[in-house]
Amino acid sequence: MSRPTYEAPGAYAPPVPARELTAHSADGSRLHVEVHGPEGAPAVVLAHGWTCSTAFWAAQIRDLAADHRVIAYDQRGHGRSPASQRYSTEALADDLEAVLAATLAPGEKAVLAGHSMGGMTLMAASARPRFQEHAAAALLCSTGSTRLVEESRVLPWRAGRLRTRLTGAVLGSRAPLGPVTPVARRILKYATMGPGSSPAMVEACARIVHACPRGVRHAWSAVLASLDLDAGVRELRVPTAVVAGSVDRMTPVVHARALVAALPNCVGSTELPGLGHMTPVEAPELVTARIRELVATYAVRAAEAEPVAEIKEGA
Repeated sequence: MSRPTYEAPGAYAPPVPARELTAHSADGSRLHVEVHGPEGAPAVVLAHGWTCSTAFWAAQIRDLAADHRVIAYDQRGHGRSPASQRYSTEALADDLEAVLAATLAPGEKAVLAGHSMGGMTLMAASARPRFQEHAAAALLCSTGSTRLVEESRVLPWRAGRLRTRLTGAVLGSRAPLGPVTPVARRILKYATMGPGSSPAMVEACARIVHACPRGVRHAWSAVLASLDLDAGVRELRVPTAVVAGSVDRMTPVVHARALVAALPNCVGSTELPGLGHMTPVEAPELVTARIRELVATYAVRAAEAEPVAEIKEGA
């Protein structure tokens, strides 16, 4: 598979992985996986959101890979993972389990971080045996478990049936996004980022989002429109931190507050003033610091307490 047809600028250019592999999900779907950083270092697994790719985590990968083994993968249909006939929360969970099986040794613990649909992936997989085997802690960034369309503030109107119906039509549109133009950048910034986002941040996010095939974008939008992962939140029993932007229009802070109230083991909540939905890009140092804290507090402690078997090459 070739790389997606975008080139992120400067600091947002995707780092070159130490190795790449293909994980095979339960239905045979192939998932592009990248591993960065030194073998044997504490492990971090990154799950990106709707219409994004591994490139979305460039800042976190660049920092963490100095002393962590960072595993990032393209959700099905995104980046270099081929499109599928199956799009569902069960598929999200299957895919994450496949990535964990392909990259972590039996019993090896990792911190799992998910942004937007990536956070929903963690919720969907929370009761799965492989998730429970490998998850030392979790970070949920700019995400929610249900009522995504109803609570969205992409359209600046009063909440109600009309806003919900029109928001669903906008987010679920099959229309091509086209090239990244000044107008496209302004629209994306308004819908997904805070007003103080730099032009470089906006450009990087726009190129990533516009590279997502429109059929894949539409297929996943239908899953998100009917999302109900409240049960998955209650099963997410590992130590979990939550990060949200205060002006997020895609998943407003009402979602983050609901997660904090429902999580069995919430270990921190951060609402970032003036930031939007793309928190790992808008606040890269803070998101990376949260991941480092979770690794140091939970993953390293787990590794010291229980040695793990070596993973077989090609697993």
